[in-house]
Amino acid sequence: MTTQFGKIISVLLVDDHPPIRAGIRAMIENTPDLYVAGEAQDGEEARWLLEELRPRVILLDLVMPGFSPSAFEKWARDHYSETITLVLTSHDRDAYLAGMMEAGAVGYLDKSMREEALMGAIRRAASGENLFDEGQKLRAQRWHEDIEKKWNSLSPREKEILRLLAVGATNKYISKEMQIAPKTVEKHLEKIYQKLGVTSRAETALWGYEHVRDFPY
Repeated sequence: MTTQFGKIISVLLVDDHPPIRAGIRAMIENTPDLYVAGEAQDGEEARWLLEELRPRVILLDLVMPGFSPSAFEKWARDHYSETITLVLTSHDRDAYLAGMMEAGAVGYLDKSMREEALMGAIRRAASGENLFDEGQKLRAQRWHEDIEKKWNSLSPREKEILRLLAVGATNKYISKEMQIAPKTVEKHLEKIYQKLGVTSRAETALWGYEHVRDFPY
């Protein structure tokens, strides 16, 4: 079936918040050339519906329990390359942006965008257009060259400590949580300082909070 805009575009909504899915569905139902093929509230359901429905476009939220958006997107690209993914999120963080761009998504959109702009973005993506703008590409490049490089220089244990620091954990809490001696925590912190190029615990915590807090990749 076709409309004045062209072929009907099928959309899979992936978001764990029912009111948000309902709002997006209402927008799409008012648009003659788009329709909601299905809705998923987690990654497992999204995989099943993608296999079952083969939608043209996935509108994908990023932050859901037990869900790696980049892993899902890479899997989708490997198995269902005819389906394209648009990220629709309120989490405008460089880590998410860079990860999803690398994984194969074609756009990174803000949930606050107007209805007309969102419907237009879906059409453009469905027609084969890449929607990442130059500013987003530059942000992703800088993240890979600076932040990701430092993050990957850390050991798994150092990464875990940095995550805890980023959410305000004390050395005592880290020691108990990770079941290591307080002096061992201090030694790990010294190595983290060196690798990140910082000079204090406060700087380290701020770096973690700004760059890798809730880092999903």
